[in-house]
Amino acid sequence: MNLEACPALVLNADFRPLSYFPLSLWNWQDTIKAVFLDRVNVLCEYDREVHSPRLTFKLPSVIALKDYVPSLRYPAFTRFNVFLRDRFICQYCGQPHISHELTFDHVVPRSKGGRTTWDNVVTACSGCNLVKGARLPRECGMYPRRPAWRPTSHELQENGRAFPPNYLHDSWRDYLYWDSELEA
Repeated sequence: MNLEACPALVLNADFRPLSYFPLSLWNWQDTIKAVFLDRVNVLCEYDREVHSPRLTFKLPSVIALKDYVPSLRYPAFTRFNVFLRDRFICQYCGQPHISHELTFDHVVPRSKGGRTTWDNVVTACSGCNLVKGARLPRECGMYPRRPAWRPTSHELQENGRAFPPNYLHDSWRDYLYWDSELEA
């Protein structure tokens, strides 16, 4: 197994992932450094080992920080966070899209005094954004399905749980709770 294929899932001191989307992962070098500096607890390990001249380490697959890191109350305003808030769904046609097919739309266009803020920007597919153009919703009859709002970090984390990554190591499954039924 390639060492680069051995990332560690990083949990906060409360054993919740630091982030769901993107999933909080550290590469093997940062993980070993944190273990050596006694900043984390190792919860699960890979079968793979790494060696120094004097020591042998099993590569951790799940670690928990020893000190709790509080999340920011409000996330940064970024294009990706707008998409995540809106669950990658165009707020005009209601269709889900992958991120590179999306753009964001100013509900009140900048040319009409609209600002680039959480409360004025929604996710839109390219087609809907082109049709709406620089018009107000009432001018074109295109209203967002949900009004724009400033989400909390918790809301984005919850939305991120709906999008599990393509790869989940078996040792991570006990620490991640995606929107699926638990086995009986």
